[in-house]
Amino acid sequence: VHAARLSASLQEATGGRVVYNVISGGGGSAQLWWGDRVAHDDRYARTSEFLDVLRGVWRGEPFDFRGRFYDVVGGKLPARLASQPFPEIYFSGSSDAAIAAAGRHSNYYLSHLEPFDSLREKLSRVRERAAQEGRQAKFSLRFDILARRTAEEAWAEVRRGWATLDPAALAQRQAQDGDAVGFGRQRQFRPSVISGPEDLHIDSHVGPGLWGGFHLFRGGPPIGIVGSYEQAAEWLERYIHAGIDSFVLAGTPHLEEAYRVGEEVLPLVRARTFDRRGSQERADRPTEPAVALAV
Repeated sequence: VHAARLSASLQEATGGRVVYNVISGGGGSAQLWWGDRVAHDDRYARTSEFLDVLRGVWRGEPFDFRGRFYDVVGGKLPARLASQPFPEIYFSGSSDAAIAAAGRHSNYYLSHLEPFDSLREKLSRVRERAAQEGRQAKFSLRFDILARRTAEEAWAEVRRGWATLDPAALAQRQAQDGDAVGFGRQRQFRPSVISGPEDLHIDSHVGPGLWGGFHLFRGGPPIGIVGSYEQAAEWLERYIHAGIDSFVLAGTPHLEEAYRVGEEVLPLVRARTFDRRGSQERADRPTEPAVALAV
């Protein structure tokens, strides 16, 4: 209820720009750091209840809810706040429990980058579950982009970053634990021993220009795009054509790379999309996807 009040206040202050990125937690030591011992599937059940309450009190009428994790009697927003638009929900998770919750609540199912076949299989499961809820799924991808004028310049940046890695921090990140299914899926795309940045090329899994070591620089998902501005734009267009409706793009460092992607890569994507928009190939996707640059 408190989250609903805060969110509605932010909607009013920002003109309706609030978006929820819902992450239920990856388990292991990171979850314990937050003082949270709830088991994997129960975390998603709790998240689903949280969103049920969030949406229920937003209607502006007294709302009662009795669940496993939340018990609300007469919760509501003031009329002025209840008139604000309900935030769009981005929802992550690869397990059956996560996909069940995503099918019920998400406006966009948000995934890390994966090989096309693996990604299609997961998105198909989300689409089927959303249909069972009488809803239509939309999809978003979250990953890093390291793009430069040429591919050689981009890979030189990777090697420069690698040279600054603290070996102790590298070992700690490689030993991360947790029970997140998505985390386990990502592990299969990296070697067991990493001696240099070249070990994390994943051309054989996905295609030229993708690298699986971004998590070593800042934690989080490993796979992202490395290459020229044109190569980065080509990858984004491929995912648009594969059915992705929006992107959450990041970089290291965030602010500088956000400017670079916004100024150099996205105009190329828009140009490529516009060039194809009149063709039969693009007839079923008449609008370009939403893009958020994470800062």
